[in-house]
Amino acid sequence: MTTPAQDAPLVFPSVAFRPVRLLVISLGITAVAVLGAGLSGRPMLGVFFGVGLLLGLLNALLVRRSVESITAGDHPLKRNMALNSASRLAIITVLALIIAFVFRPDGLGVVFGLALFQVLLVVTTTLPVLKKIRCGEGSVSAVPASASAEQPDDSHVADERSPRDD
Repeated sequence: MTTPAQDAPLVFPSVAFRPVRLLVISLGITAVAVLGAGLSGRPMLGVFFGVGLLLGLLNALLVRRSVESITAGDHPLKRNMALNSASRLAIITVLALIIAFVFRPDGLGVVFGLALFQVLLVVTTTLPVLKKIRCGEGSVSAVPASASAEQPDDSHVADERSPRDD
């Protein structure tokens, strides 16, 4: 007998989520956006773009917090994560659309900032994993969510075998 998908335990890959790095990158992009938008006569467009980036960062931090709290339970369920994600994304989307509507046309920068943040998040979490794979420091494996908090991080320890030894 198989476990239904909504009742299956959560399994998350170990990723390199660095919120401080993302904040610094977002602030840099915001400065460039404000400067560029200011030169075109719409500095508030750049400001709202930065607000969108910061909303994206807030969402990412809330994702991490919800994953930690849900997986801390004895039997974490995918259904709980899905409901949490849907409600959080709905709130952030509605907030971004309200800002975009109230402060139109410059407020539309919030939506573009949110979209760019998702690209930044994927790139900043994917590159360290790809670098690890390329260097041959072992394989990228999925860690059961309940065990991820209990296991020490051995990612800094290099595999003694060279990829050429195979």
